[in-house]
Amino acid sequence: MTTLSLSTGRDIAPKCRHCGTELSLKLIDLGMSPVANDYVDPENYNRAEPFYPLEAFVCRECRLVQTRDLLAASDIFRDDYAYFSSHSTSWLEHARSYVDAMAARFGLGAGSRHVEIASNDGYLLQYSLKRQLSCLGIEPCASVALEAREKGIDSRIEFFGRDLARRLVDEGWSADLLTANNVLAHVPDINDFVGGAKILLAPEGVATFEVQHLLTLMQRHQFDTIYHEHFSYLSLIAGQRIFAAAGLRVFDVELLETHGGSIRFFVCHQDAQHPESPRVAEVLAKERAYGLDGDAIYTAWNEAVKETKRSLLELLISLKRAGKTIAGYGAPAKGVTLLNFCGVARDFIDFTVDRAPSKQGRYLPGVRIPILSPDAIFEAKPDYVLVLPWNLKHEIQAQMAGIREWGGRFIIPVPKATIE
Repeated sequence: MTTLSLSTGRDIAPKCRHCGTELSLKLIDLGMSPVANDYVDPENYNRAEPFYPLEAFVCRECRLVQTRDLLAASDIFRDDYAYFSSHSTSWLEHARSYVDAMAARFGLGAGSRHVEIASNDGYLLQYSLKRQLSCLGIEPCASVALEAREKGIDSRIEFFGRDLARRLVDEGWSADLLTANNVLAHVPDINDFVGGAKILLAPEGVATFEVQHLLTLMQRHQFDTIYHEHFSYLSLIAGQRIFAAAGLRVFDVELLETHGGSIRFFVCHQDAQHPESPRVAEVLAKERAYGLDGDAIYTAWNEAVKETKRSLLELLISLKRAGKTIAGYGAPAKGVTLLNFCGVARDFIDFTVDRAPSKQGRYLPGVRIPILSPDAIFEAKPDYVLVLPWNLKHEIQAQMAGIREWGGRFIIPVPKATIE
């Protein structure tokens, strides 16, 4: 008998993007998925789109969780990138309160240099401008960077790393405050990015890095926040090691509820004067108590995710069999992972809506669900609205409170599908 042996790219073990260790521990395999923010234009509806394996691995050495390197960042964060931060009122409030808190805590005033990496459409630096801080935004996607320039924010349309950091220092941009919100996970070469932060940071400057916290991602079964646009998923265990390798020190952390549960690293040079907060040890203890420094919890999580998928499908199937109509709210990247992994397309969801004009009139990747303006929900009057950006559910439920008038209700898919 002849045995046929197939060798594919999936058989080649990836290596840790930080320390180079071969990755053999798999957190999750979400099958084949399209690029989350590659919305389909009407003229391309009948054309095929690429799907790529969507898997996450755990480094047994440094504990960084990461996806395979399948796409270059330039293939994802293009000039037509469609995510505009200012479309979320709660995120704008988060940005305003951040600027107020940082200015008060670190004594920032007129002339202090504030640099934001992944500054998007100026959602945050606009508040620093009002405080007369010297502001610079770094944003590789022209679609959103040009919007920031309209707000008067100096924005460089480039990817950040050591080379750009050196050029900025030569221009006098050593940062008193360096902000990197929800970008560290989007960086393929995490060492180059963090190394650039080291170069750009003033001697007693402070850098803050806000990312989704791996601990809450796992505790709350937030598998849909895994997509090709996110290259890494961080804990404090991994973060400390990555920053230390670049000559930086985590002196404080904050746990936030943004994006379903985030961690904000406060980072400075190793020899800077910022004292270490007791919260660093407290968060490390929480992560170790959950098991992030071992293997067992990652293996168990795989099965928990499958149960989250089953609960959503069971709910949707029961509602459709009862003759109910369902629409979606939002077109976030997490929604693309959720719907494609669960196999939920127009057989369940008639359409979804989004406040961003850049998404309206297009289709969600893979499942090809049409994206309309929010007014469509009040015209169609669906029985249920599936909230895809569940991290903004309170904001969305307030905006869409009118659905209660015809008996409409909300479905929250994560961590277990529920009706509210």
